Parts: sequence; structure tokens; C-alpha cells
Amino acid sequence: MHAYFSEIEKLIQIVKEQETVHLKEAAQIIVQRLQRGGIIQLFGCGHSQLLAQEAFYRAGGLVPVRPIFIEPLALHAGALASSINEKDPTIIEQHKEQFDFRENDVCIVISTSGRNAAPIDAAMLAKDSGVYVLSLQSLLYREQVARHHSGQRLEDVVDFVINTHIPIGDGVLHLHEMQYAPASTVIGSLLLNALFSEVIETIAKTTKELPIFVSNNVDSDWSHNETMMANYQHRIDFT
Repeated sequence: MHAYFSEIEKLIQIVKEQETVHLKEAAQIIVQRLQRGGIIQLFGCGHSQLLAQEAFYRAGGLVPVRPIFIEPLALHAGALASSINEKDPTIIEQHKEQFDFRENDVCIVISTSGRNAAPIDAAMLAKDSGVYVLSLQSLLYREQVARHHSGQRLEDVVDFVINTHIPIGDGVLHLHEMQYAPASTVIGSLLLNALFSEVIETIAKTTKELPIFVSNNVDSDWSHNETMMANYQHRIDFT
């Protein structure tokens, strides 16, 4: 347990030192697009889809965030099936109706390995729609061959990469030649929330009306949330 804390702390220090500049740059791009009426869309498969959900309708989080749900890529629809479907070169084409990319949107594609067909095809679809595409991935996987027919990996397709620095295999600890204690969800969530915090702080320089969700579990005036959701309900389903 203590070793896990230690390894996570090391990873946090790495991303703090090496990704802070990238987070600030990405935040500036996102703010510009939000101010022009865009939203942030997040795509992931399996456990990466959990990170897309983490950012959605989140107390203290950004309002204009839309996760892209494709049921066959979700763990709850079948763990083995979701892993197989992530590698299916036709899965994105089969579910194109779930995508609604528009001018000034930002798409964040989350994939630790950056090698499977679904996240790469999702990034390509976003790019073809004129959307600015960021990836949240570990560049330590760069030597892992792409599973996409084009031979391209995710970092070859997107406009901007935020590197999670997660080791190949995800686990940060080893026992009896086995790797365990995954870190991608912890570090991925850290980076997403750091990015969105920078977005919020940048917006706050020009307005006091911040697109942030107030928690429904504290006694407060919820009219703020209602107003914020009304601003984006034409693009995001909050029901």
C-alpha cells in the first residue's frame, strides 16, 4: 500500500513538471473555443470511458462537457466484449450517430496505449469534422505497434497530446514477476481536473459567471445549475 502511494506521488511529480506547460496551452485553446460557443466532448473505451464520465455533470466541474457513450465499448456491457470492440475497425462507423461534432468543439480522446482502432477512428472522425482534438495518453507506449489499418497511432492523428506517463502495462508495482496497482485512472483524472481547473481560472479573468456545477448535496441555490444547463441543453443531454 505505501509503495503504491509512493509511486503515485512520483507520477504526480513527473506530470506536474512535464505537463503543466501543455495543460496551460490546451486550456487556452479550450477557453477560446468555449467562448465561441463550442463544448468539450470526451471519448474513451473501457476504463478510459470512466474518465469521460468523471468529467460529466460533476460537482465543481465544467458544465459544457459531453461524454460520448458507445454502449458496446462500456465495461458494464461486457468487459471482454468491450476490449474486443475497442479493436474493431468498424465500431465507430457503426455508431456514428452518437457523435455530434460542431464548429468550435474540442474533443478529448482518452486511451492509455493509443494503439487501438476505436479511439483512433474517433479522433479521425473529430478531425474530419473540423474539431480540435486532444489526446490523453501515455507516450511510453509509442513503441507498441498500432492496431489501426492506417498504421497510425493516436498521437499521429490528434492536434495535441497530454502525456500521462503511465508505464506500459499500467501497474506501478511488481511481485512474483506480476505487474499490479494500475495508475492510469488516478493520473488521468488528475490531469483532466487540472486542465479543467485551468480552463475555469482563465474564464474567471473575464467574467464572474463561471460554467461550474454547484453540488446538489449541499444546501444552496440550485438556480445557478439550472441556468448553466439551460445554456447548453441544446448540445448536452443532462436528463
